[in-house]
Parts: sequence; C-alpha cells; structure tokens
Amino acid sequence: MSSRGTNNLTTRLSELGIKNPSSVYDNLTPSELIEHSVCQNQGTLSDMGALAIDTGEFTGRSPKDRFIVKDDITANSVDWGNINLPFDADAYKALRKKVVAYFENKSMYLRDVYACADDRYRMNIQVVTEYAWSNLFVNNMFLCPTAEELKTFSPEWTIICAPGFHAEPTVDGTRQHNFAILNFTEKEILIGGTGYTGEMKKGIFSALNFILPHQKETLSMHCSANVGADGDTAIFFGLSGTGKTTLSADPERNLIGDDEHGWSKEGVFNFEGGCYAKCIDLTEEKEPDIFKAIKHGALLENIIYEEGTRTVDFSRADITENTRVSYPIYHINNALPVSKAGHPTNIFFLTCDAFGVLPPISKLTPGQAMFHFISGYTAKVAGTEEGITEPQVTFSACFGAPFMPLHPTAYAEMLGKKMEEHGVNVWLVNTGWTGGEYGVGNRMKLKYTRAMITAALNDELEHVSYSTHEVFGLLMPNECTNVPADLLHPRNTWTDKEAYDKKANHLANLFNKNFEKFADKANEEILEAAPQATTVA
Repeated sequence: MSSRGTNNLTTRLSELGIKNPSSVYDNLTPSELIEHSVCQNQGTLSDMGALAIDTGEFTGRSPKDRFIVKDDITANSVDWGNINLPFDADAYKALRKKVVAYFENKSMYLRDVYACADDRYRMNIQVVTEYAWSNLFVNNMFLCPTAEELKTFSPEWTIICAPGFHAEPTVDGTRQHNFAILNFTEKEILIGGTGYTGEMKKGIFSALNFILPHQKETLSMHCSANVGADGDTAIFFGLSGTGKTTLSADPERNLIGDDEHGWSKEGVFNFEGGCYAKCIDLTEEKEPDIFKAIKHGALLENIIYEEGTRTVDFSRADITENTRVSYPIYHINNALPVSKAGHPTNIFFLTCDAFGVLPPISKLTPGQAMFHFISGYTAKVAGTEEGITEPQVTFSACFGAPFMPLHPTAYAEMLGKKMEEHGVNVWLVNTGWTGGEYGVGNRMKLKYTRAMITAALNDELEHVSYSTHEVFGLLMPNECTNVPADLLHPRNTWTDKEAYDKKANHLANLFNKNFEKFADKANEEILEAAPQATTVA
C-alpha cells in the first residue's frame, strides 16, 4: 500500500525508529482515509459528503502545553517566556522514544506533504499519524506533491502525532498528559495526548516563523490573503475568530490562502494547501464559499447533527464553540491555483474589540500601523482555546504571538520595512462589538464589514473626508457605500456617551500598559502613535 516502494518505506520507518507496526498505510487517498475512519467507528459521513469526527478531550489548542526544545540552535534566538516554553533536549529524546514505541503493533498512517507554495522556500514534511482522520486533515491543509515527486520525495521535517499516547508529567517533563513539542535541531514536531488537528498545522507554522525571518529574510505572517483581477494583493492579519477566513473568501477576488503566508522579496505566498474555517453558526447565505466547500474530502470537527439525521446543525455548540472544517483550497471556486501573488497594496488588521470602542474601519499612519501590529489587540472568542468560554481581552504581538518563536520586534521591523518599500495602505478593522461592549452591544454585521473592506480595496475611501478619534487618533471615514454613517463613528452608536468615553480611556490605558514591554525598542514614530488617554487607570 505504499506509493514509494517497499524498500524505501522500510528505510523510512527504520529512520523514524518505528518497529513492528501492525499495518502501515502510506499516502492513502482521501476516499480511503474516509473509509478507514468510518469502518473504525471514528467518524460518520454527513449529508454534505464531509467526514465528521470528534477530536476528543481537546477541541482547541493548548498553549500552555506547547514547548520548544532549548539547545544550541534555539537558546539565544528564541524569545523565551510564557509563550515559548523551553523543553530539555534529553527529556525530548526520552519522550520521543516512548512515543515511537507506542506505535508498535498498531496501525499507522504516513503522508508526504510540503509547506510554502513558492518553491524557493519549500519545506518537505513527512507526517506519521495514529488516526486516519488526522491524516486526512494533513492532506487537506498542506500542499501535496505530484505522483512523480513522491517517487523521490525527501523529507526535511517530521510530524509524529499520537493522540492516544499520554505522557507522565512527573517523568516526562510535560505539564500534563498532552504536549506539542518543536525540535529545531532534529527538525521534528512531537504531538501526544491531544487529537486536536490544529496542533499539527500550528506546529509547522511556528517552525516557519523561526526559519523564514531568521534564515531566509522573509516575513512570516499569521494572515489570509487574496488578489483582485488587476493583480492587487490584500492581506488580512488577525487571530482566530476575527474573520480572516471569512473576509478573504471574497467571490470577487481570488483566494491565495486563509491563514499563513510569507512575504518575500518576490511577493506573497501561501504556506498551506487548504483552509481551516470555524463553522459555528455557518449558513450558506452568510458565507456561501465556505458552506459550499464542505463536501466529500472535507473534515468536520466536533459538530452536532440535527436529531435523527446526518444534517449538521451549525448553530449547536454542545461540544465546543470551536467547531471547525478543513478542506483543500481547491474546494473554493475562486482559489488561486498557484497560491502566490505580488506585493500587497492593502493590509487589514482585524480585531474583535469586545469593548465596542474601536471604529469599524480606520486608516493608519505608518507609526500607528507599527504600534497596532506590535500590540495585536483582539478578544479571544469562545472555543478558540481550551478554557475560553466568552471573549477575553488579549494582546497578541504580530497578531500571532502563540506561534512566533522570535521577539515580536523582529517581525515588526521586517513588516515596517516592507510597508515603506511598497507604499502599502494599512487599515484597522473592528469585527467585534458596536453600540456597547460585549453583553450590551451587538456584533458588527458581516455585510457592513465586507462593504467597508470592498470600499478600501476599490480606493473609494481615498475620496472621502475623515474624522479623528479623540483617544486613539485613528482616521475614521465619514461615509462609506452601503454602511450607515453613524456606524463609522463608534461613539455615535452608544446611547450613553459618557460610558463610551470612559470605556475608550480604559482600553487606551490597557494598550499603553501592554506596550510598556516593547517601548525600549520602539522608535519615536511608533511611540507617538500610542492612544492618548485623558484619564490614567
């Protein structure tokens, strides 16, 4: 059942240190992986044709259980702290030995894939998974070699994913039984105790976030990207839940990718070969492209069926708010086949403001762009991570701090240089609340956000007047096609103006307090872009 030949497969298993697996399934087709999952009672087929599975105990990432091996390569390069947690090299070797032994007398699934659509930055990856549906996720989310390429495929990195293996924290050096560990010396990612598929995807993203800026002078970005008919590229930064996937799936533009990209001296390229979309409250009317992408080959995670049917009830969050679907990018009709394009014309920073303070769209000066990129403000929405049940204020540097091994200023300096070099327009877009904070106001309507982004992309906002936000200094357009004028100025949407002013000052103080840790490395232009609170907390 091997695409590489028996001898090559035996050599590969020997190099991995895996002995006597009961069965080895090598580069199965999506249909075969779906069949295995169903026959093993690990999944069901929805009436949309997609495979539906439960990821088990973990339905989101577990940031406190993600580690990086501290060794000669990483010791003086990684920004160690609460996000990048060190793991002992010897402890890694011992734990890896246990995980490899776990596969003895078990079925296993191998897959060869790669990351980076630009061949100049390509990373070949071999993946070992315990479950067939984990392997399907890998097939969907990474780029797939051709049949001819598979014959001579040589992996650079390895992912070993064993959800059924539980670590012993006191012995193995983990925090609890689950773990995801990056090892840059061995070029491996070791995952155990969790079936959440996103750990594999974000593990490779984290690796590229170290390698590309550090070694190849290419900015790695937690963003989605699309391109217009005239070749104008747009990129959308934002944490999970802010709308990257939704807003980049624009029927009038070609999708480059929905989550992870590089910006090299040649332009923008996708790291991935698929999309991983949240599907809570998904409807065909609101998000037709994503809805139609859920078909045979797609993988639904932690959804609930309508009683007595195989029809997904996308409104249900019985298992988690973080219901997800992965699918190959070609499931999107207007996806760009080559997954790369030129330098961006517009950059959008997406934030889910739970306070209802920030404007729905504002144009940023270069200093403000750098300030807000380094700040990376949003609210983590329910279900994105373990333990998050309602929006929580967070500042995530570069809109992706959990995946950034280097110091945030390394990425910010690269972005600033590229923005200046290519004359990019930068916009801050609030996809969060308006008319009041969470629990009082309402979530911004998607149709209005789309209208504002379309106006920016079409240069319509270059020809309107602007007002300046009194606290944040942001330039707010006074008009925008298909958007109520009052909505453009957040203070106007609040019944209690005094309450708005108080909340705006509170948020400004949170921004400034967070930025203190970056201030010593920030230039004067960035420092002057900080919000001007009239009261200090």
